[in-house]
Amino acid sequence: MNKAREKTASKSGGEHTPMMQQYLRIKAEQPERLLFYRMGDFYELFYEDARKAAKLLNLTLTARGQSAGEPIPMAGVPVHSAEQYLARLVRLGESVAICEQIGDPATSKGPVEREVVRIVTPGTVTDDALLDAHQDNLVAAVVPGAAGGYGVAALDLGSGRFSVCVPQDDEALLGELERLHPAELLVPEGFAPPGGDRPGLTRYPPWHFESATAFELLTRQFGTRDLSGFGCDDLGDAIGAAGALLQYAGETQRSALPHITGLVAERHDDAIILDAITRQNLELERNLGGGETHTLVSVLDRTATPMGSRCLRRWVNRPLRDAAVLQARYQAIGTLIESGAYESLHEVLRGVGDIERILARVALKSARPRDLATLRRALDTMPTLHGILAPLDAPLLVQLVTALDTHPQVRDLLRDALVEEPPVLIRDGGVMAAGYDAKLDELRALSENADRFLVDLEVRERERCGIPTLKVAYNRVHGYYIEISKAQAAKAPADYSRRQTLKGAERYITPELKAFEDKVLSARERALAREKALYDDLLDLLAPSLDSLRDAAAALAALDVLCALAERARSLDYTPPELTDTPVLRIEGGRHPVVEQVLKEPFVPNDLDLGDARRMLIITGPNMGGKSTYMRQTALIVLLAHIGSYVPARRALIGPIDRIFTRIGAADDLASGRSTFMVEMTEAANILNNATPDSLVLMDEIGRGTSTFDGLSLAWACAQHLAEHNRAFTLFATHYFELTTLPEECPGVDNAHTEAVEHGDQVIFLHRLNPGPASQSYGLQVARLAGVPPAVIQRARQRLARLEDQAAAVTENTQQYSLFSAPAPDPMADALVRSLRETDPDTLTPRQALDLMYRLRDMIDDIHEA
Repeated sequence: MNKAREKTASKSGGEHTPMMQQYLRIKAEQPERLLFYRMGDFYELFYEDARKAAKLLNLTLTARGQSAGEPIPMAGVPVHSAEQYLARLVRLGESVAICEQIGDPATSKGPVEREVVRIVTPGTVTDDALLDAHQDNLVAAVVPGAAGGYGVAALDLGSGRFSVCVPQDDEALLGELERLHPAELLVPEGFAPPGGDRPGLTRYPPWHFESATAFELLTRQFGTRDLSGFGCDDLGDAIGAAGALLQYAGETQRSALPHITGLVAERHDDAIILDAITRQNLELERNLGGGETHTLVSVLDRTATPMGSRCLRRWVNRPLRDAAVLQARYQAIGTLIESGAYESLHEVLRGVGDIERILARVALKSARPRDLATLRRALDTMPTLHGILAPLDAPLLVQLVTALDTHPQVRDLLRDALVEEPPVLIRDGGVMAAGYDAKLDELRALSENADRFLVDLEVRERERCGIPTLKVAYNRVHGYYIEISKAQAAKAPADYSRRQTLKGAERYITPELKAFEDKVLSARERALAREKALYDDLLDLLAPSLDSLRDAAAALAALDVLCALAERARSLDYTPPELTDTPVLRIEGGRHPVVEQVLKEPFVPNDLDLGDARRMLIITGPNMGGKSTYMRQTALIVLLAHIGSYVPARRALIGPIDRIFTRIGAADDLASGRSTFMVEMTEAANILNNATPDSLVLMDEIGRGTSTFDGLSLAWACAQHLAEHNRAFTLFATHYFELTTLPEECPGVDNAHTEAVEHGDQVIFLHRLNPGPASQSYGLQVARLAGVPPAVIQRARQRLARLEDQAAAVTENTQQYSLFSAPAPDPMADALVRSLRETDPDTLTPRQALDLMYRLRDMIDDIHEA
């Protein structure tokens, strides 16, 4: 049956069986989601859902009889292992509606009543089994602004963290989305977000994004008259996005959201702005291949808790500009290092667990017994943490200690209520501790005494019947019974009623055993029901403490990050940076934090000195000489300083920085129809239009995607514009040696080069940055190292000699002149003279002198041929 036929069939529901009518009615309410329809011990999927799930999950596609005259495609997953299938679907960007039986099968006429009790979407999952412990799982919403720009909101349902911002243009929006990396993105129907569709894109009715409706929804959620207390008065578009998110979260959870208690307005000026390209080029969380190895976070993350790991990533992705906050973090790290307390704190924190997400599940009434046991263990560690932190006087650590309330009432409640090692699910029973509830203890006693009663009954009945092999037992299907072999069945007393006949035995029930069975089974059922009610009450009792517990969780996460940064600083020889209001970027002995961990040989540190009088470095040198590493390490040192971390340098003096831009490498953007050069120019345009004197700009090999003279012209003009108009701190790497004359025309520009030396046919890269321009690029040597055949290298060497000696390319009708000098009457002869004048015989190696002789001879031959 195709989709059209299924829709037709659903309209004429009378053609279907009653159960399929129920299914189609519920499915019509969830048209875009897979419907997990509970049938006994399985969640079943039908029709197109079954076909899709079978393909995504590698399930067997079967058929279940017929409905409306057609076989019903069906696939299913066991209820007990549904979480693993949900996890796979969520990772694939799918959403699932969970439909449970809510009616009583014993009293139902027709199909048991069912309804959707939970909707699982990529951005709103809260179960540990469906989440990456080290990544925030965000659902974000974007709405186009009424006067341009965008309103953006982001919600982490697993922690209750809720934020808004207002990017002013497409580039800023793409940068925010790259920072947030939401698992799901909510947009109004009919709106095409910049960058095109993305995984997890969900379209939502546009009226949910209306600011007035959102304002009422948010103030009702927070219990406030307005949103001024959250600094959101002027963020109307973002408020619309936040309202849509809150509405969507409520729909998916089918419950209240008490842990969402406020909104954070993230302002443009509070953090260093990193656009999407810069985040990718700096490889903060993901490397250029999409993996997580060899990234900044992979080096820094030595946290002890999952919530600390997520906090570290938030810090890395949003470097702050508030010097007071950063200085407090430097001081806290210094105190932890000097006292050595970070080691003992790390060991204690390892036992804390992910209480941030546990508290969210408590608020959503979905916390499991072992979640509460983990929360209890975390509270047990609080006094120990207080004892370690008490002697430390760094203001930030004192602030964190204050937030780490020991919560003795909550801790005692959990100790009294829960057994030491509770089972996974409350439905299994055995969660609530003995002595917590007298009625539960009484019901349990009835059930637990059953074994003693059965043993005594078995002894009495053997004596009464004279049957030594008689036994009393129980199974879930037939309940309690007395079993006698066929050979002894004639000895059964008159009060024995046959319950079941087996091949070699008869099973009986007596009035006494039946009365006991009714009493025990009733007690077990009532005990489980009582335990479930007590557990629900326990979650309610925890609710008033959720806000202070969340503050404690946030403090634990921040403390965990500070301890990890202290360990990294101590282990990797990082130093505290110095922040100043003076425009300066001075780094002594700077190192790349990731590359130095990968290299087998010692990393070569380098210096940088930029200030108001020296704004740009033109960096030349050979490929593989370290230009790109030097540029990236500068950006990463600046970024580390602005997350509050120590930095890999002997000293780092850093003035105000508002943005970091990079233009490093490029590739075709085939999906958008853009060539490599178009991508390159788009990135360059973003920098030239937005960089300020407080920005850090890294530009590598601009203009390489077009013809030589076009590229050279563009590179020159870009560098000149940056130097004269933007006046940003700029590292400009190039192979156009003509750019090394730019310092003669533009004040504030200087040359530097990465050093390499030749040893015979070998080139040795020293990775050291020296003043002045490079003498050559060593491109042929690098090609030889890459394995290019020797014949090709030799041919390229001959051709290079000719090209270098010609001042202009002469054609039959036109002459291409040098960009920066007037054409010579005889270009070949002029090139010969210039080569001789520029040669210093005292610096030539024997091999270089021989190469020069061959080159001069070839030039003379060319002049004679012309």
